[in-house]
Amino acid sequence: MKTQYYTASSLDGFIATEDDSLEWLFSLGDLNDSSYPAFIAEVGALAMGASTYEWMLRNADMVAAETGSPWPYTQPTWIFTHRPLPAIEGADIRFVHGDVRDVHAQMRTAAGAKNIWIVGGGDLAGQFHDAGLLDELIIQIGSVTLGKGKQVFPRRVLSPTLRLTAVRQMGGGMVELRYEVG
Repeated sequence: MKTQYYTASSLDGFIATEDDSLEWLFSLGDLNDSSYPAFIAEVGALAMGASTYEWMLRNADMVAAETGSPWPYTQPTWIFTHRPLPAIEGADIRFVHGDVRDVHAQMRTAAGAKNIWIVGGGDLAGQFHDAGLLDELIIQIGSVTLGKGKQVFPRRVLSPTLRLTAVRQMGGGMVELRYEVG
Protein backbone atom coordinates (compact mmCIF):
# COMPACT_ATOMS: atom_id res chain seq x y z
CA MET A 1 0.00 0.00 0.00
CA LYS A 2 1.41 3.35 -1.10
CA THR A 3 0.36 6.96 -0.93
CA GLN A 4 0.95 8.30 -4.46
CA TYR A 5 0.77 11.69 -6.11
CA TYR A 6 -0.18 10.93 -9.73
CA THR A 7 -0.49 14.02 -11.91
CA ALA A 8 0.30 15.68 -15.21
CA SER A 9 2.50 18.73 -15.58
CA SER A 10 3.52 21.14 -18.29
CA LEU A 11 7.19 21.12 -19.26
CA ASP A 12 7.70 24.22 -17.13
CA GLY A 13 6.22 22.65 -13.99
CA PHE A 14 2.54 23.63 -13.82
CA ILE A 15 -0.46 21.34 -13.34
CA ALA A 16 -3.04 24.00 -14.17
CA THR A 17 -3.26 27.55 -15.45
CA GLU A 18 -3.71 30.46 -13.05
CA ASP A 19 -7.50 30.07 -13.35
CA ASP A 20 -7.29 26.29 -12.64
CA SER A 21 -7.83 25.22 -16.26
CA LEU A 22 -6.65 21.80 -17.43
CA GLU A 23 -7.59 22.38 -21.07
CA TRP A 24 -3.90 22.21 -22.10
CA LEU A 25 -3.76 18.55 -21.09
CA PHE A 26 -6.53 17.00 -23.17
CA SER A 27 -4.90 17.41 -26.57
CA LEU A 28 -1.73 15.56 -25.51
CA GLY A 29 -2.99 11.99 -25.67
CA ASP A 30 -5.63 9.41 -24.86
CA LEU A 31 -6.09 8.52 -21.20
CA ASN A 32 -6.44 4.84 -22.14
CA ASP A 33 -2.98 4.86 -23.78
CA SER A 34 -1.38 5.97 -20.51
CA SER A 35 -0.60 4.19 -17.25
CA TYR A 36 -3.89 5.49 -15.81
CA PRO A 37 -6.06 2.35 -16.30
CA ALA A 38 -3.54 0.14 -14.43
CA PHE A 39 -2.91 2.88 -11.85
CA ILE A 40 -6.57 3.51 -10.95
CA ALA A 41 -7.24 -0.25 -10.65
CA GLU A 42 -4.85 -0.27 -7.66
CA VAL A 43 -6.37 2.80 -5.93
CA GLY A 44 -8.58 2.30 -2.88
CA ALA A 45 -9.04 5.91 -1.70
CA LEU A 46 -8.47 9.42 -3.06
CA ALA A 47 -7.53 12.81 -1.59
CA MET A 48 -8.42 15.92 -3.57
CA GLY A 49 -8.07 19.64 -2.95
CA ALA A 50 -10.99 22.03 -3.26
CA SER A 51 -9.71 23.67 -6.47
CA THR A 52 -9.44 20.30 -8.23
CA TYR A 53 -12.91 19.32 -7.03
CA GLU A 54 -14.38 22.64 -8.17
CA TRP A 55 -12.76 22.15 -11.60
CA MET A 56 -14.50 18.77 -11.82
CA LEU A 57 -17.83 20.38 -10.88
CA ARG A 58 -17.42 23.16 -13.49
CA ASN A 59 -16.37 20.68 -16.18
CA ALA A 60 -18.70 17.76 -15.42
CA ASP A 61 -19.78 17.51 -19.07
CA MET A 62 -16.17 17.30 -20.30
CA VAL A 63 -15.28 14.79 -17.55
CA ALA A 64 -18.29 12.68 -18.55
CA ALA A 65 -17.30 12.80 -22.23
CA GLU A 66 -13.74 11.69 -21.35
CA THR A 67 -14.56 9.07 -18.70
CA GLY A 68 -18.24 8.21 -19.09
CA SER A 69 -19.39 9.83 -15.86
CA PRO A 70 -19.35 13.32 -14.30
CA TRP A 71 -17.77 11.65 -11.24
CA PRO A 72 -15.50 8.90 -12.57
CA TYR A 73 -14.39 7.41 -9.24
CA THR A 74 -15.95 4.53 -7.32
CA GLN A 75 -13.45 4.86 -4.47
CA PRO A 76 -14.18 6.98 -1.40
CA THR A 77 -12.77 10.49 -1.86
CA TRP A 78 -11.73 12.99 0.79
CA ILE A 79 -12.07 16.60 -0.37
CA PHE A 80 -9.83 18.97 1.60
CA THR A 81 -11.58 22.33 1.89
CA HIS A 82 -12.24 25.19 4.28
CA ARG A 83 -15.45 26.26 2.56
CA PRO A 84 -18.79 24.57 1.90
CA LEU A 85 -18.97 22.78 -1.45
CA PRO A 86 -21.84 20.92 -3.12
CA ALA A 87 -21.77 17.14 -3.15
CA ILE A 88 -22.12 15.08 -6.31
CA GLU A 89 -25.08 12.74 -6.12
CA GLY A 90 -24.04 9.09 -5.91
CA ALA A 91 -20.37 9.87 -5.19
CA ASP A 92 -18.67 8.64 -2.00
CA ILE A 93 -17.28 12.05 -0.96
CA ARG A 94 -16.19 13.22 2.48
CA PHE A 95 -15.45 16.92 3.01
CA VAL A 96 -12.61 17.47 5.51
CA HIS A 97 -10.15 20.08 6.69
CA GLY A 98 -7.20 20.11 9.03
CA ASP A 99 -4.06 18.02 9.36
CA VAL A 100 -3.63 15.42 6.62
CA ARG A 101 -2.24 12.94 9.18
CA ASP A 102 -5.64 12.53 10.83
CA VAL A 103 -7.40 12.00 7.51
CA HIS A 104 -4.67 9.69 6.17
CA ALA A 105 -5.46 7.14 8.87
CA GLN A 106 -9.12 7.07 7.73
CA MET A 107 -8.02 6.76 4.10
CA ARG A 108 -5.70 3.84 4.89
CA THR A 109 -8.56 1.99 6.53
CA ALA A 110 -10.86 2.61 3.57
CA ALA A 111 -8.19 1.68 1.00
CA GLY A 112 -7.36 -1.64 2.61
CA ALA A 113 -4.47 -3.19 0.67
CA LYS A 114 -4.86 -0.74 -2.22
CA ASN A 115 -3.10 2.59 -2.72
CA ILE A 116 -4.09 6.13 -1.81
CA TRP A 117 -4.07 8.64 -4.67
CA ILE A 118 -3.35 12.29 -3.96
CA VAL A 119 -5.18 13.65 -7.01
CA GLY A 120 -4.20 17.28 -6.60
CA GLY A 121 -3.29 19.92 -6.25
CA GLY A 122 0.37 20.28 -5.70
CA ASP A 123 0.05 21.94 -2.32
CA LEU A 124 -2.11 19.09 -1.00
CA ALA A 125 0.52 16.58 -2.18
CA GLY A 126 3.10 18.77 -0.47
CA GLN A 127 1.19 18.58 2.80
CA PHE A 128 1.28 14.78 2.64
CA HIS A 129 5.02 14.99 1.88
CA ASP A 130 5.62 17.38 4.78
CA ALA A 131 3.86 14.91 7.11
CA GLY A 132 6.08 12.04 5.90
CA LEU A 133 3.10 10.26 4.28
CA LEU A 134 3.95 10.46 0.57
CA ASP A 135 5.61 7.37 -0.90
CA GLU A 136 5.72 8.02 -4.64
CA LEU A 137 5.38 10.77 -7.24
CA ILE A 138 4.18 9.80 -10.72
CA ILE A 139 4.39 12.83 -12.98
CA GLN A 140 3.44 12.83 -16.63
CA ILE A 141 5.14 15.76 -18.32
CA GLY A 142 3.47 17.17 -21.41
CA SER A 143 5.17 18.90 -24.33
CA VAL A 144 3.60 22.29 -23.57
CA THR A 145 4.61 25.31 -21.50
CA LEU A 146 2.16 27.48 -19.59
CA GLY A 147 4.44 30.29 -18.39
CA LYS A 148 2.69 30.45 -15.04
CA GLY A 149 -0.02 28.70 -13.10
CA LYS A 150 -0.37 26.15 -10.29
CA GLN A 151 2.94 24.46 -9.50
CA VAL A 152 3.22 20.69 -9.76
CA PHE A 153 4.90 20.36 -6.32
CA PRO A 154 5.41 23.66 -4.50
CA ARG A 155 7.97 22.35 -2.05
CA ARG A 156 11.73 22.43 -1.77
CA VAL A 157 12.87 18.82 -1.60
CA LEU A 158 16.62 18.58 -1.17
CA SER A 159 17.00 15.80 1.37
CA PRO A 160 15.97 13.08 1.41
CA THR A 161 16.18 13.10 -2.34
CA LEU A 162 13.61 11.75 -4.70
CA ARG A 163 14.83 8.56 -6.37
CA LEU A 164 13.91 8.15 -10.04
CA THR A 165 12.61 4.59 -10.49
CA ALA A 166 11.11 4.61 -14.00
CA VAL A 167 10.81 6.66 -17.19
CA ARG A 168 8.22 5.90 -19.89
CA GLN A 169 7.55 7.72 -23.13
CA MET A 170 3.86 8.04 -23.93
CA GLY A 171 3.43 8.84 -27.61
CA GLY A 172 5.08 11.95 -29.02
CA GLY A 173 3.70 14.38 -26.45
CA MET A 174 4.31 13.04 -22.95
CA VAL A 175 6.77 11.26 -20.72
CA GLU A 176 6.05 9.67 -17.34
CA LEU A 177 8.54 9.95 -14.49
CA ARG A 178 8.21 7.86 -11.32
CA TYR A 179 9.99 8.89 -8.16
CA GLU A 180 10.23 7.07 -4.84
CA VAL A 181 10.17 9.42 -1.87
CA GLY A 182 13.11 8.46 0.35
